[in-house]
Amino acid sequence: MIVFCCLAVFAVSLHARPQRDVSGPLRYGVMASTAALPIVVARDMGFFEAEGLEVEVIVFASPQDRDAAIQAGQLDGASSDLLAAFFFNAAGFDFRITSLNNGRFGILGSPNSGLTSLADLRGRRIGFFPNTMTQHIADSKLEAAGVSMFDYDPVAVPNILLRFEMLMNDQIDAIVVPEPFMTAAEAQGAIVLASTDDTDLDLGAFFFSGNALRNRLDDITAFHRAIYRAILLINENPDAFRDYLVEQMNFPPAIRDQFQFFTFSKPALPTEYQFIRAQNWLRARNVLQREITLGDIIDARPTTGW
Repeated sequence: MIVFCCLAVFAVSLHARPQRDVSGPLRYGVMASTAALPIVVARDMGFFEAEGLEVEVIVFASPQDRDAAIQAGQLDGASSDLLAAFFFNAAGFDFRITSLNNGRFGILGSPNSGLTSLADLRGRRIGFFPNTMTQHIADSKLEAAGVSMFDYDPVAVPNILLRFEMLMNDQIDAIVVPEPFMTAAEAQGAIVLASTDDTDLDLGAFFFSGNALRNRLDDITAFHRAIYRAILLINENPDAFRDYLVEQMNFPPAIRDQFQFFTFSKPALPTEYQFIRAQNWLRARNVLQREITLGDIIDARPTTGW
């Protein structure tokens, strides 16, 4: 069985799917994570307004809640990741990537595991949300370290808080988590074995519905210009946005000053290599049978000519 929230949530009739009225503000869904920081900054700094846009940013407590809102036609766009694009397409949802987005994931060993490298994870228990970016990152990083996807013991822990607690209580050898859980775990003694910094594995993405892209392309293009303006501001002085981590991104106050900012990238689409690598991984994991092309899951128009 495919353990992926999109496929479970999207099990509805293609003919019954509602189309949102695209007039009014753009409704954009995010999770409270570092990947959402440019969107929140663009909103609070008035960058959307300067583009003549009204954007309603909806923060979701879980990916399942976000995907249920997509299914119900309540959102014009949302932040997710490259793997989700395959599942959206396979389920018949016209929800396309308009740009990649930054974040950070880490592979961490439990405080008393004795782990010192990724190679030490051979035969060990690793927790993640199956068939999502967390498992894709684990498989890719471990393969580069000489450990195949069949040489460790996978443990399905979809709930990220439970995953974190299991690691800190030495109930599991390692986990894969995004920020702020990566920094919080390290602050409490977990061992950082790898991160997605300086790699092209963290494939978060901005998505918009086909309906919105057909009817509001100029607004979506302006949305990306405002996001890029926020990205430049954050990259210039990231420390000025530490309060946002606690107030908007649900970071524990104790790690406000410990978090290391990464550099947000200019809006860009996934490369053919990134697409093929992700598709090959989904096929190797036997969770994707449908033939999908890069053109099926992207819309290049909002960032063309930058």
